[in-house]
Amino acid sequence: MKRSTFRKPDSVPKRMKSKQLAVTAQEKELWSRLASEVGCVACMLDGRFNDHVSIHHVDGRTKPDCHKNVLPLCAPHHQDDGSGAISVHPWKARFEKRYGVQDNLVDLCRKLLGVGDA
Repeated sequence: MKRSTFRKPDSVPKRMKSKQLAVTAQEKELWSRLASEVGCVACMLDGRFNDHVSIHHVDGRTKPDCHKNVLPLCAPHHQDDGSGAISVHPWKARFEKRYGVQDNLVDLCRKLLGVGDA
C-alpha cells in the first residue's frame, strides 16, 4: 500500500486568501481608548460604565476604514448570551430602536474621545 504524504502548498490559492484588512497600530490605539474611556456604548446609554468590551465592526472587516467604523460593546450587547440584554447580533433592529443607529453611535463614541474621523 502506497503511503500518501501531505505537502503544504507553496502559496494559498487566491480564492482562499482572507479579504479582511490588517489592523494598524493607530486602529488598535483607537480600540484601546474606546474600551477604557467609553466602555460599552449600550451600557453607557443605560447609565452604567462597563469596560469589558469587544470591538464590533459596524460594516464588516473588508472595506476601507472598517477598523475605525467600530463600536465598543460588552458581550451581552454584542452577541445574544441569553441574559436578556438587547444585542446587536442577532437583534440589530431591536438594538438600533433602543440605542440608535450604529453609525450615530460611532459618531457619539468619536465625539466622546474628541476625535474626528479617527
